[in-house]
Amino acid sequence: MPPSPSLNAESEYFQQAEADRVRILSEALPYIQQFRGRTMVIKYGGAAMKDSSLKAKVIRDVVFMASVGIRPVVVHGGGPEINTWLTKLNIDPQFKDGLRVTDAKTMDVVEMVLVGRVNKELVSLINQAGGAAVGLCGKDGSLVTARPSSAQSGIGFVGDVSSIRPDLVSSLVAANYIPVISSVAADETGQAYNINADTVAGELAAALNAEKLILLTDTPGIMEDFNDPSTLINKLDIHQARSLIASGVVSGGMIPKVTCCVRSLAQGVRAAHILDGRMPHALLLETFSDMGIGTMLVASHLI
Repeated sequence: MPPSPSLNAESEYFQQAEADRVRILSEALPYIQQFRGRTMVIKYGGAAMKDSSLKAKVIRDVVFMASVGIRPVVVHGGGPEINTWLTKLNIDPQFKDGLRVTDAKTMDVVEMVLVGRVNKELVSLINQAGGAAVGLCGKDGSLVTARPSSAQSGIGFVGDVSSIRPDLVSSLVAANYIPVISSVAADETGQAYNINADTVAGELAAALNAEKLILLTDTPGIMEDFNDPSTLINKLDIHQARSLIASGVVSGGMIPKVTCCVRSLAQGVRAAHILDGRMPHALLLETFSDMGIGTMLVASHLI
């Protein structure tokens, strides 16, 4: 008795699915070969941290990258979680021109949340997914030395990066661990500062001589018209990026992201990527596929 049409259709479906999987793996091979042994710094934040299903996909992507010989380093934020705990402790979250006003009480909460909760949760999730993660903050091994931010006055303990000492991270990466780093750091007196995670990721990528800096954001990338995703700019160089900032095409919260990409490229990072972290498996799509997503920034001589 011949198989029913429905069984034939189901068999063809699964055969096509397996063929697609093999094709995807084959397409990824040259990228795996190209990037094996290279360091990639990933700034993790935004919706990809708040949505549990997206979080699971990002974690699996990071573990996959490590499993094929790439050396991922994760730098994370945690603004929504900080706001939640400030509210629980009856501290009103305050912002000035997009920057969190960080008085002494707020700084205590920031450090507690980023270092004690968010960081260790990400470490645990990576370990559960089969990776080997180690949690750090800027204070560990004097990884990041902070200085008061020059951007604004009256915002308290908001800092900039004064210097990076990457040897601890380099040692962990060489031993096949995945460093997970929160952006809390201290100045030379030991005073803690909250530093923008994009900034820390960019400076760390430069100090590690990373192959790529990857920023997961809540936008498709750099767009000529912020309200029109079809105007996404797929690739640009340092000079073009600076021109977009000067002309106002890049504005608001995108300015520090593009600025940190430009700074990292100027210091030797080979490519920087601004990706939509809301897209499942954005990391793998950008790193291992021919099409890529988001915006890639490169040094002028490479474009």
